[in-house]
Amino acid sequence: MNFFKLIFPGFVVSMAILALLAFAGCDVERRKSNAELGLNPQQAEGRKLYDDYCDRCHEAYSSRGKKGPRLQGVFKQQYLSISGLPASDDRVAEIVKNGRAKMEGFGQVMTDQQIQNLLAYLHTL
Repeated sequence: MNFFKLIFPGFVVSMAILALLAFAGCDVERRKSNAELGLNPQQAEGRKLYDDYCDRCHEAYSSRGKKGPRLQGVFKQQYLSISGLPASDDRVAEIVKNGRAKMEGFGQVMTDQQIQNLLAYLHTL
């Protein structure tokens, strides 16, 4: 009986922790497909480039846990949030290509067409 009194509280606590972890995972939203987002082929290619190169530092909808600013609505503003530069295709393409401040440039790994595809996707955020 003493063994049961020692083991049962630990079992209850373990089950409670497992239940909390299971319910905590329910807040994660499933990633939508390109079709669900209504992306055309150029935007879908841009999304893949975003995932490959940008997502490590920029969250699309939040900057939580990332080095760079969030990119949601980047083209819906008149100016870029950190630099204050105009939020235009030309300016953002230049930043992607050459880098700026803490951001590395991707002109050596992305073609001009790929940068245009990336911009097309950023316009959907």
